[in-house]
Amino acid sequence: MSTNSNQHASVTREKIAEDFNVLKKDVQELLKATASVVGEKAAEARVKVEESLKVAQDKLATVQETVTIKGKEAMAATDEYVRDNPWNAVGIAAGVGFLLGIGFAAGTFLRRRE
Repeated sequence: MSTNSNQHASVTREKIAEDFNVLKKDVQELLKATASVVGEKAAEARVKVEESLKVAQDKLATVQETVTIKGKEAMAATDEYVRDNPWNAVGIAAGVGFLLGIGFAAGTFLRRRE
């Protein structure tokens, strides 16, 4: 179960980073396209966009680092709990599986009635 969560979190992080890189590329292309536009207001707008892009990059890096650290801490805590309490972990997993089974069975039953 934790491997699946790790893969999902990794995919989500990769998607966010990919989306941000696309945004960054688009903003840079926009800045290049508007470079020929002269005037004080255009220059100010370009500077503001560049500053905003830099701030966003810094924040993304910080968030990515924080998420990675928190994810590793959660994995370590879960691993420690399972190793210390293997039967509790088995019981919890069985209970969750049972509840999911009831939910899927009820959903299937309700779809058949319609």
